[in-house]
Amino acid sequence: MNRRALAWASFDWANSAFPTVVSTFVIAAYFTQGVAPDAATGQAQWGWMQTAAALGVALMSPLLGAIADLGGHRRALLAICTLVTAVFTGLVWFAAPDPSWTVWVLVCVGLATVGFELGTVFYNSMLPEVAETSQIGRVSGLAWGLGYAGGLACLAIALVLLVQPNPALFGLDRGSSEHVRATALLVAAWTLVFGWPVLLMVPDSPGEKLPMGRAVTACVAETKGLVRGLPKRPDMLRFLVARIFYTDGLNTLFAFGAIFAAGVHGMDFEEILLFGIALNVTAGLGAAGFGLVEDQLGSKRTVMVALVAMIVLGAALLLTGSKTVFWGMAMALGIFMGPAQAASRTLMARMAPEGEITAHFGLFALSGRITGFAGPAVLAMVTAATGSQRAGMATVLVFLGVGAAILATVRPVRG
Repeated sequence: MNRRALAWASFDWANSAFPTVVSTFVIAAYFTQGVAPDAATGQAQWGWMQTAAALGVALMSPLLGAIADLGGHRRALLAICTLVTAVFTGLVWFAAPDPSWTVWVLVCVGLATVGFELGTVFYNSMLPEVAETSQIGRVSGLAWGLGYAGGLACLAIALVLLVQPNPALFGLDRGSSEHVRATALLVAAWTLVFGWPVLLMVPDSPGEKLPMGRAVTACVAETKGLVRGLPKRPDMLRFLVARIFYTDGLNTLFAFGAIFAAGVHGMDFEEILLFGIALNVTAGLGAAGFGLVEDQLGSKRTVMVALVAMIVLGAALLLTGSKTVFWGMAMALGIFMGPAQAASRTLMARMAPEGEITAHFGLFALSGRITGFAGPAVLAMVTAATGSQRAGMATVLVFLGVGAAILATVRPVRG
């Protein structure tokens, strides 16, 4: 990869600490086990928070993407989103293990999630400018693998320096869970320290730059035009609809995987961290490995293989009562998590018309979030109605299956 591609890919390393440590493995589990009244209630509350964040992202991402295209403000908007993610993540530090901090945690993580998701709109839209067309799948896959490596490194540091030592280092009070809460500060610092190369080395899109006011006005018309034109581009429309379903399933899986492991298999924080580290190893290897062959295999086919494998392995995970089998199946499933996301990003980069890349990645983000409330909401309702975390997690397989069925009808052609 060239220098700009490496700088772009390094943002995956910086950004992946948030979903790995906060949304999936540590803070999510801390909330359900330490802040919420009980695990099932915590899972439901976490689901409604993710629902609210998804609605916010769905409303803002297409407009902000068009603004970035027309106004040339892509790097500035990415910087703002990165700062929002870091600041609100750091504020989770103050949340003591008591139900009175429930709203604080949910608001902070919700706003940080909005910043993270919106930032990916501007970040993903840079891909066609940093990679040659023949290498775009390789760069995207390897960057996603680097992201898993970043999540792995952050988890390992959290485990060795914060969670595991007893007595805790740095004067942290284990009785009030400061050793766990400090992982939020680690993620905030990690995001800021490693997130700057892409802001310096990858320029905004070339061409005429409109003032922000004119860009906002023009972007509304552009976004309406993109949406109204989708029926005339049935393959793009079907791809976006397919992604609505399978991304709902993926996001729900990421958001509730650690909560499920803690509640059903009794994993404590240290074991959840070890589980997260192992899962990131297999996910990173899968993303990088599929990235090397995606340009030959094809982006659509790569996503299809990943989705089918995740459905089969996910069903086995829900049925097993053995923690050992759960570990093994989860590691196998991890191999396909990265390719499903990285190849989707590449497929959009290949199908989007030139000159409208960021706006289409706004639609890409919209497709991943417009019904992003559905996955967590359905999971929350099923969990609350049945009192079973297994029943709630089973809804993930339905979303993945519907998305795969629709994607199978898509022809991957550029609009």
